[in-house]
Amino acid sequence: MSNDKNGEYVGDFEIGLYTFGDLAPDLNKGGAANAHQRVKEIVAAAKLADEAGLDVFGIGEHHRLDMAVSSPPVVLAAIAQATRSIRLISATTVLSTADPVKVFQDFATVDQLSDGRAEIIAGRGAFVESFPLFGYDLDDYEQLFSEKIELLLKLGNNEHISWNGRFRTPLDHAEIAPRPVQQRLPVWIGVGGTPESAARAGRLGTGMSLAILGGDPARFKHLVDIYRQAGTQAGHDLQDLKVAVATHGYIAKTTDQALDEFLPHYMAYFGKLMRERGRAFTMSRDELKRMTGADMALAVGSPEQIIEKLLYQHEVFGHCRYMAQIDIGGQPFAKVAEAIELLAKEVAPVVRREIRRRQAGTRDSKNGV
Repeated sequence: MSNDKNGEYVGDFEIGLYTFGDLAPDLNKGGAANAHQRVKEIVAAAKLADEAGLDVFGIGEHHRLDMAVSSPPVVLAAIAQATRSIRLISATTVLSTADPVKVFQDFATVDQLSDGRAEIIAGRGAFVESFPLFGYDLDDYEQLFSEKIELLLKLGNNEHISWNGRFRTPLDHAEIAPRPVQQRLPVWIGVGGTPESAARAGRLGTGMSLAILGGDPARFKHLVDIYRQAGTQAGHDLQDLKVAVATHGYIAKTTDQALDEFLPHYMAYFGKLMRERGRAFTMSRDELKRMTGADMALAVGSPEQIIEKLLYQHEVFGHCRYMAQIDIGGQPFAKVAEAIELLAKEVAPVVRREIRRRQAGTRDSKNGV
């Protein structure tokens, strides 16, 4: 996969899933969510996605009782043994409160187990519970990530490393093992909405994973422009500056079915988060319908609607990968499995084919054909 001179990716468009393993109660059966069952379902969902032909599966890191996964590489290692070809990625690794050496070792091990399918999305984290848990000061929020991402990238380049920083003991010609199967372990920086994060990803030459949770994706276009400009100014080849987009979503056979099945779980998910912040969260079905229009990020609807939405996003960003969180708010696993099948069989082939067609037409036009 490579970029043309305008930054648009040339090659097969990648489509996948990610999960945070949230433990919202089962709204259909009642009762408390079960972390043991949830982790098993995550592995099963990844296996289904792999068998159906999706390209990537991501797991986020949280350190809360209402989230099932605090150690993504452990779960990804289990998934590696149950899958054949799907790429395995963190979504995200909270690098600010982790040891970059251990992060690299863990994901290099996943890479070994998966025959070269591991990737890392490194982020600062939308939740901050890991800071006191691991003995870090929130006042060092920015400096922690800045130092640790640079160390993580350096670890990927060298089998032996000498390094000195502020937040961990120095390394003196330390051996960094194991090494991944891939020549380089792919690293992305997770970006929520700040130009500074986009510019950093560009300067460092990592991929940029852009989380868009609502509204018109076009309002994030400036971040992609900043990323690519910063990357090329830093001397990185445009073809190496990859952009991924991640959104919430849900797919059903019809629009009405998708809206009806998604709304209560979406309200359960955000209702809990908003109550923690002392705020109420309510949403009507009409409001949800407006939020899921073709030019909106929230990817809820029929396969035809999701196709239209993903193609619109590609027109805006020219990105190479899309990932959806479709199990939000305690969505029953049977419904998640149906959505995976629809995404893989009815959405992904059409989106990939149409993007290839558009790219070929653009190249022919430029070449005067």
